[in-house]
Amino acid sequence: MPGQLTLQGKVSAGVESGCLVMESGGKQYLLVGGDPAVVKPGAEVEVRGVLKPDLASFCQQGEPLEVSSAKGR
Repeated sequence: MPGQLTLQGKVSAGVESGCLVMESGGKQYLLVGGDPAVVKPGAEVEVRGVLKPDLASFCQQGEPLEVSSAKGR
């Protein structure tokens, strides 16, 4: 898929309830979607997805990344 990224990092809880963020390559991403059994606070993951910079979110953190797949590391 064009524009798809593969990123690795540790998932953490965002400042707003229900928001999940991950730092990778010095940038912070807001993780949107993904398997909740894999994408959860404290998990080291590899995610694939597409940036959605125009996505409206109440999370107020990170660049939105629509997760298409995720696996633990």
